[in-house]
Parts: sequence; structure tokens; C-alpha cells
Amino acid sequence: MTESNLSTVYDPKAVEEKWYQFWVDKDYFRVEVDPSRPPFCIVMPPPNVTGSLHLGHALDNTLQDILTRWRRMQGYNALWLPGTDHAGIATQARVEEQLATEGFTKYDLGREKFLERVWDWKHQYGTKITNQLRLLGSSCDWSRERFTMDEGCSAAVREVFIELYRQGLIYRGDYIINWCPKCQTTISDIEVEHYERDGNLWHLRYPIKDSNEHIVVATTRPETMLGDTAVAVHPADKRYQHLIGKTAILPLMWREIPIIADEYVESEFGTGAVKVTPAHDVNDFEMGLRHDLPKVVVIGQDARMTEQTGRYAGMDRYACREQVVQDLENLGLLLKKEEHHHAVGQCYRCASVVEPLVSKQWFVRMQPLAEPAIEAVKQGRTRFVPDRFTRIYLNWLENIRDWCISRQLWWGHRIPVWYCQDCGEIICQKEEPSTCTQCQGLNLEQDQDVLDTWFSSGLWPFSTLGWPEKTPDLEAFYPTSVLVTGRDIIFFWVARMIFSGLAFMQEVPFREVLIHGLILDAQGRKMSKSLGNGVDPIEVIDQYGADTLRFMLITGTTPGNDVRFHLEKLDQTRNFANKVWNASRFVLLNLSDFRPDSSEEEGPEHSETFTLADRWILSRYNRTINTVTRHLENYDIGEAAKEIYEFIWNEYCDWYIELAKPRLYGRETEALRQQAQKVLHYVLCNTLKLLHPFMPFITEEIYQHLPHQHQSIMVAPWPQVQEAQIFAEAETEMHLLMDIIRTVRNLRAEIKLPPGKLADIILASTDPKALKIVREGEGYIKNLAAIAQITQYAGQTEKPRQALAAVVGPVEIYLPLEGLVDLEKEIARLDKEVRAIEQEMERVSKKLNNSGFLGKAPEAIINKEKEKLAEFKTKKETLEGRVAVLRGTSL
Repeated sequence: MTESNLSTVYDPKAVEEKWYQFWVDKDYFRVEVDPSRPPFCIVMPPPNVTGSLHLGHALDNTLQDILTRWRRMQGYNALWLPGTDHAGIATQARVEEQLATEGFTKYDLGREKFLERVWDWKHQYGTKITNQLRLLGSSCDWSRERFTMDEGCSAAVREVFIELYRQGLIYRGDYIINWCPKCQTTISDIEVEHYERDGNLWHLRYPIKDSNEHIVVATTRPETMLGDTAVAVHPADKRYQHLIGKTAILPLMWREIPIIADEYVESEFGTGAVKVTPAHDVNDFEMGLRHDLPKVVVIGQDARMTEQTGRYAGMDRYACREQVVQDLENLGLLLKKEEHHHAVGQCYRCASVVEPLVSKQWFVRMQPLAEPAIEAVKQGRTRFVPDRFTRIYLNWLENIRDWCISRQLWWGHRIPVWYCQDCGEIICQKEEPSTCTQCQGLNLEQDQDVLDTWFSSGLWPFSTLGWPEKTPDLEAFYPTSVLVTGRDIIFFWVARMIFSGLAFMQEVPFREVLIHGLILDAQGRKMSKSLGNGVDPIEVIDQYGADTLRFMLITGTTPGNDVRFHLEKLDQTRNFANKVWNASRFVLLNLSDFRPDSSEEEGPEHSETFTLADRWILSRYNRTINTVTRHLENYDIGEAAKEIYEFIWNEYCDWYIELAKPRLYGRETEALRQQAQKVLHYVLCNTLKLLHPFMPFITEEIYQHLPHQHQSIMVAPWPQVQEAQIFAEAETEMHLLMDIIRTVRNLRAEIKLPPGKLADIILASTDPKALKIVREGEGYIKNLAAIAQITQYAGQTEKPRQALAAVVGPVEIYLPLEGLVDLEKEIARLDKEVRAIEQEMERVSKKLNNSGFLGKAPEAIINKEKEKLAEFKTKKETLEGRVAVLRGTSL
């Protein structure tokens, strides 16, 4: 369709839903394997089914959509594959909360019925976030939407688990794990968030057996001393060498524990002697393995003290801490208490303080998997953008511990392991066994635990393409092209996808990883419910439109760096959308009799009727194509957006349209009018294509109103540089004229000359080439600077009387004032301004000469006052110079 008129005001609500449905109906997002075209593939980082769209999702998916739309327009077979994550802990918690409102627990229902409720919940609420992604304009192939617990992904999970188990890379054992008392499950190391807290360091006296001596240990957790099984010192610490091998008496429990030497101990921390609690500290656990120490569990999974603690049994861990400290003080065994700032681990889901516990869990042996993943990145097979994140990735993998993959949940991929209750055989296979493979017994029980959510997410790039089957999709699109993700999940997800891809596909899962930062509030803080500084992107879309949100989020962003959210930026971006809309309305109003005579992509053939302005805008447009494309190829998406913004606003709208108006309004020949129409249409139509990946809705709406050749702008070809349309000389000439026009406008503003009042100017230069440019561009200067007459001088000329002066390159500019202003009134006005500035200078000077102010004010405030004084001084000199000119010429 082509209509000549756009509505007066751009209304996003009137166009966004319409065009998104149009794209879906036309199957423009849908992708089939096509060997004739180069593949481009992005797998969407799957948002949790429990989630709602937040600004981080909006940024992440806007970046992916920009890249996908751009590559699609370039002719790539561009697949953006969407999906959601089952989010084990979060989803189960949500359903348990729902049950609680009904007066039930999951145990009342039992596992099978509870899982039915979770699936019901998923079907009812799990599409919320994907529907919100549609509002954002995401051009995913929704026909391929996946879920981490769908049949295909579940098959992939079982296949990987069984293969790793067969290779001895998955094992079950007792180990120290992170336990969340609220979520009632283990969480991995990288799911523990560490926060600095003010706490205490207690110095406790442990008696030495058969001696009057004591050894003093320092601890931040006195309640765990009830589970101590040793005291450790550094073997080279001379203070304690005589005690190594002796026995200490554990206060309150009064059991004997050895004093051991271990190089892990830091002699400088605390007293240089540490209590060792293998069941409740990861480092103590490792020390316990080295010295064969027993593990005494004193804190249970409910964060209460166990029966092992005697009279403290059943107490909350923090209440027990207070009681233990009090009891030690009563016994004279508390030496002192110091304030101590230290890191405390919290669950990333519920913020409960995590408890290290020894538990029987399933683990992945990481070293054999990490080594190929390290080498792949070092060899450049996967590249991080920006490169500094390579070191973060490598550091984590080079120091990795075995990964605890079992979770004490019901919602998730259940571990495919069965235990024979008759002979103890462990059976690991895809399908549920009917009999024991060892004794043929029927008494089999499946492992109760499920796998860590990240286990299935780590397979996402190939499980979503059909693995373990050898599908055409897998052959065509794996490895994928680029992963777009936040810097906060490099460990959670990126590393796991890389080592999983190498292990099961023998190839990295993606060639490049584009890392973006976090969205912060205007003060640089993370957005959170507790701070109340969150921004709902759906509300932003409702008020401003999706295009405005998208463009605002990526404008000014650089890979890897955090972004501050300012509401003012939304207004600025909406102004840009309105600028594009209004410029397009103007062009359309002047195209009523226009009929294109060349292809949309090639544009008007070079003609002698091209004006300097035509050659300039065509040249600038082609250079913009080149720059924008280069920025996109380098993932400098914010810079690409900035380049388009600058070209549209500052060059096409503010200059070219104004330069073309005389031809459009029929002040010149019909041929010149048609030439202006061709250039206006060609540059606008194709610049909209450059803008389309960033602002898809407004560009489609305008494109459909313009004369156009393609069904949709999103399937139109990406603009190509036309070398024949690059006119370097025209750019140089036009820039000189533009600088002259800007300078004349500034001179007019200095004397507050009304826009409608025409003035005369004198232009002088010793440069013949500059004079030639001025002569040819005289019409532009007159029209855009409100000039009646231009007098030109070749060579130097004496400065005219009663004139303001300026210099632009090789050109001197004079604005004669006679007849333009009342000189006496202007002098009086300027004198008044000078006096006002002198008063301000005096006020600031007094402040800076005041020793009291200088002694109390912060340095930043003092420097600000100094800057003010310097600015006032510069302004005063400028005004006095202007007054001198006027007084000198009025004599």
C-alpha cells in the first residue's frame, strides 16, 4: 500500500500491533534451511517462565533483534531461536506460594500431583514474558520456540547425563555444598552472591590438654565451634610450633581435638590459629580431607542446631551464636570481640544466608571438561566482545571446582538414576528400568533429586536445534553466530555452553560472545525491588512506544559497560522519532506528483542537474551506510545508532530538507523540482532501512506510505555503498557553506535580530576556490541565514564601519549593523549586561578570598566557584569587545 499522507502526530499504539501482526502473518520471521544463503543464528538466552520483562531483558533482546534484522536484510538466512527456561527453584517457589494460599503444601499433594500443578501454572502464566517480547518487536522464529523441559530438550539432558556418567565425569559423593535453608536445596558456587557486612570477630580460648596453656582462635561464626574437630596453625608459625601435635579441649563440648599444621592457615589473620569445622566450611572440609578429620554436623538443613550439639539442639543458628558467646564469656574463655567487616554468602534467589553443609550430591568432574573450553577461547575459536571478558572467563575455568548438579526440588529434570533396594545396584539409563540389571529384582527407586537448571541451559545451542538427532537445523545453524548476554552470567551459562558444546558437538557453540552491561538507575545503582528504583519496560512501551524504548536503551551503550537509565533520554528519543515522522510527512506532502524512475536501491542516476546540496547529501548518505555497517560488524551497536541519529537529524532534516525547499516550492524549474524529489525520496527511503533494525515499527509505517518496491521494509535489502555517489569535493564545499551559515546565524543572534528581518553581509577571502564556493552557494546562504544581499571581495578588505566580524576558514564575514539595530539602545543593553556580570564576579571573588569558605568548603565546590569566575571573565571580555566595536563605529 502507498498513501501520500501520514497522520499529523506519530502514535505508536496505532502502528506497532498492526505491523507486528503483519510480519507474523507474512511469515517473515520463519526460517527454513536454505543452503543457497549464508546462515546466521542467535539462540535467545531463555528467560525464566516465571519472569516478566525487565529492562535487562529489553536491552538484551533489542541487541539480538537489531543483529537479526540487519543480517536478514543483508541476505543471510537469519534464525533467531526463542525459548524459555523452566527455572527450577523460582517456578517451584511460585507454585508453592500459590498452594499456601489454598492451605496446602506440596507434600499434601505428593510429587506427581504437585508436578501437574506446576505444568498447569506454566501453561497459564509461562507465556507472559514471550508475549511481552513480541511487544518489544522481537523478530524471533516463534514456530521454533523451545522450553528447557520440552520433550526434545529433556532427551538431550538425559543423553548428556548418561554419557558423562559412563565416562566417569559424573559421580555421587559427600561434599561440602551451599545449602539455602529457605529454598531447601543446594545451590552452586556461582549462585551464591557475596555481600560485605559489618560483623564481629570473636577470639576464643581453647585449653591445651594436661597444661595451663590456651590456644586462642578467631572466628566470625562461634556457633560452628560445636562441630570443631581440630585447631590448625601454619607449620612455619614459630608461635605455635611447640603445640603442633598436641591436643586441645573443645570448650562447651569438652571433647579432645588435635592441633594440626596446614599451609592453608594465614598467620597474619586473627591470632594465626583457626578452628577447623569440616562439616560447615569449604576450606575446613578440604583441610579435613588432608588430615582425615571427622565431620561433625551441628547445623541442619533447617538452619537449626542438630542433636550433636547437646543442650543447644533445636536452637536457631543465630540464637545459638548468642548463647555460645554468653556461655564462653561465663567460663572466662572469651578473650575479646572485635568489629569485623567481611563477606557473607546469600542465595541469589531469596537472599537467605547460605549454610555450607556436607551432603551426598551429584557432581560433574570439571577439570577434563574445562581444559578444552580454555583452549578453544585461547585459540580464538570463540571470541569475547569486548576482549577483557576473556580473562574473566579463563580465570574462572582455570580455578574451577567440581560442579554440584543435584537439587532437592521436584520441578526440573529428574536425575535418570535408579537404586535397587535389594542388591544396592545403581542403574543409569534413559528409560525407567523394569528390573534390576544385576539381580533382576523389582524393588527399584529413582533418585529423588533434579538437575541444576543450568545443566539443561548449558545444552541450549544444540539441544534447541534437534540434538541428539542429526537434524538439518543442527547441520545448518551450528555453531551459532553470536551469543548476546549480560556480563553477570558468563560463569552461570556461557562457560557451561562452551564446554558442553565441545564435549558433545566437538565444536564451540558460537563464534562470538557479545557481552553487554547491566541497566542501572540514574544514580548508578542496580535496579531492585528493595530500592524501589525499578522501571517497568511495558509501562514505557505503553507511554512512549517500543521504538523509543529500544533506541533509548542502545544509544550511548558500549559493549560490556553498564548503562544508566535516565527518563530524560526517553523524551529525547521520542523527540527523535517525532523528527523522523515530521520530516517524512514533509517529504510525502511534496511527493504527490512523484513517480520513481529508478530502482529503490540504486537511486537517481548521476545528472548534471544535481545541485551541490544533492551531491553532498548523497555522499554523506553513502558514507553513513559504510560507517553504520562497520559499527554493526564490530558490535558497536550504540555507535551505529548514534551515526544514524546524527545523519537523520543534523544532515538530512536540518540541512538537506531546508536546502531543497526552494526547488520543491516551484521557485525554480520543474526539472530541478523533480531532481529534489528523487533525492529526497531515495535518501529517506534507504535511510529508513538503516534505521529499521533499531526502530522497526516507525520505519515500516513510513516506508509503506512512501513509494516503495518491497512488501515490507524488513525484507528489503540492506543499503549498499554506491561509489559513484561519493563526492568528496562536494562535502568539503558544503561544509564551508554550512559553517558560514552557522556563523552568520550566530552574529544575528548576538544582536537579537528577528528571524524575519533580512540583513546584508560582506564576505572576503584571498582564496579563489573559497570565493567560487561562496558564489555557487550564495542562494543557500541567503535562504538559510535570512540574507538579502551578499557582497564579495577577492583579497583582504578593510573592516567595514559599524559591523560585527567573524572568520570561517579562509573567509572573513562582516555583518553591517547600520539600519539593523539602534546602536545607542544596543550599547545600553550591553552595558547593563556588563554591570550585572561585574556584580556576579565581585560576589564570587569575595567568596574565594574568604578564608573561612576556603577552609570549610569541599575542593569540588571551590573549583566550581573558580570555574564560574573564569566564565564570567570570558563573557565580560566578549561583551566589552562588542561594546567597543559599537562605540568605535558610532563616533
